[in-house]
Amino acid sequence: MKKIILFLTCLAAFQVKAQKSDIAAEDLNGIRAIGSPANPKVKVYWNKYSDHAEIYRISSDLAKAYPDLVKLESIGKSVEGRDIWLMSITDFKTGQPDRKPGFYIDGNIHANELQGTEVALYTAWYLAESFQTVDFIRDLLKDKIFYIAPTINPDSREYFIKHPNNPNSSRTGRLPLDDDGDGLIDEDQLDDLDGDGNIVMMRRKSPAGRYKVDCDNPQRMVLAKPDEPGEYEMLGYEGIDNDGDGRVNEDAVGTYDPNRDWGWNWQPDYIQRGALYYPGMLPETKAVKKFVLDHPNIAGAQSYHNYGGMFLRGPGAADDEKYYTRADVQVYDYIGKLGEKMVPGYNYFVIHKDLYTVFGGEIDWLALGKGIFTFSNELMTPYKLFNKTSQEGRMQSTEFEDFDKLLLFGDGYVKWKPFKHPQFGDIEIGGPKKNYIRNHPGFLLMEDAHRNMAFTFLHAYQMPKPEVTEIRKKDLGGGLTEITALVMNRRIMPTHSAHDIKYKIERPDYISLKNAQVLAGMVVENEDFGITTEQKMNPEKIAVENIPGMGFVKVRWIVKGKTDNASVEIDSAKGGLVSRKLQ
Repeated sequence: MKKIILFLTCLAAFQVKAQKSDIAAEDLNGIRAIGSPANPKVKVYWNKYSDHAEIYRISSDLAKAYPDLVKLESIGKSVEGRDIWLMSITDFKTGQPDRKPGFYIDGNIHANELQGTEVALYTAWYLAESFQTVDFIRDLLKDKIFYIAPTINPDSREYFIKHPNNPNSSRTGRLPLDDDGDGLIDEDQLDDLDGDGNIVMMRRKSPAGRYKVDCDNPQRMVLAKPDEPGEYEMLGYEGIDNDGDGRVNEDAVGTYDPNRDWGWNWQPDYIQRGALYYPGMLPETKAVKKFVLDHPNIAGAQSYHNYGGMFLRGPGAADDEKYYTRADVQVYDYIGKLGEKMVPGYNYFVIHKDLYTVFGGEIDWLALGKGIFTFSNELMTPYKLFNKTSQEGRMQSTEFEDFDKLLLFGDGYVKWKPFKHPQFGDIEIGGPKKNYIRNHPGFLLMEDAHRNMAFTFLHAYQMPKPEVTEIRKKDLGGGLTEITALVMNRRIMPTHSAHDIKYKIERPDYISLKNAQVLAGMVVENEDFGITTEQKMNPEKIAVENIPGMGFVKVRWIVKGKTDNASVEIDSAKGGLVSRKLQ
């Protein structure tokens, strides 16, 4: 009996010790994989793409499980009336939440670019589940607040998931438009001929065909060489000419682009394809803009897209290049180039230089309209398939077919099969499934989510962090005291971008001396040479245009009387609210 009691006592002691370690007591049959929450309160499978109900479930479960870390709200409604959910994530027990530097994340503005939502959700989940065990996350959430909107195009995302589509369709929104200008709306949409949920390609045998089957991969169609006969003509995606005009698939719901709806350098549709009638027309755009405008503490932002494996910064158009000063570009370069190391196969690019021109894009509105340092990541790249960069273009490369054959075992493609088409007669249909090519296969999704999340943490960590690092008092005699405060910013991001300073987008930073009778206040430009700039109005509250990244400002006051209860306060919209008492 004594042996049994001793054994139980030792077991209980071991359990208490285990509870204090980073391996939870209920997980003693294994060992936590480093970098992952061992026993999350909110169970999520990261091998699927969530519909709108599941997005809400994950978000609300996080808010319920971690009420001191996660708050959930709807910031608006979509065209079809769905909520645009946003999570605010910080240590709500520390500081004033909306006075902390804020980092905004959204995804899925293009509906078929599904994984942006999953990366945003993974980020929220990881922050909440790792707060107690990872010091870096705990410190990050004490200092910063994250605003995460998993999808800002919920209608079309739902349509992509629940209805037949191809990898490139249901890209935009759900506002009905007459895309071909014939006075009819949505008469010729994509038609799922065989009802399998995927819109694939149509081909027809023809002596005039220029395509043939790739001998090494029967899923693949290749152009016949000039000196050899073709076998098939390609008829485009599955569809039927519903209105009898001889064209297939010319109308689709919402053939506008929500990422051309923003109010910086917006251009009409005849210049920028996909624009609507005026900037900010969509309710989704209005909701995001209102939230950002209501939160001037947002200093960094991230928008997730696919595809190509890129960290993109603005500008979207060449004529906006003049707004990206050397100082601001240095911040982008530091984060973007380090990102290339963090996410193998991804490259740091400038949109208009390395891709194409974008007018009215979201990240230009954030960066140039609001002075927020903003990246757009293009998720998924062929590099992820075999961990190497292809030297061939997509039309010449067989990477996706090889990957499907060797690692997905045929799950990525609908095999070619015959079909009796009402207009084209005997055809065959087949090709990639709607969630292949552009969107990650399941086992690659979690890794890329984590790496891209880490990139946003790098960005968020480098948001401004001003501190009062030194306060000096000097007795001037006659009851007067000179107080000098050194304010340093320990991060590379300034409290105001150079663009922000030039165009006065955000208010100045204020450095105040509290609880003292201030007679004069000034900015110390050069202490060695005694150069100062006096602020004659409200000298106790000195306005400074910026606290530079990895830099400092120095301010000085002349005070009459006692300073026993005095303190120095930094009030910066993007840098936060910080104070320090005089010693």
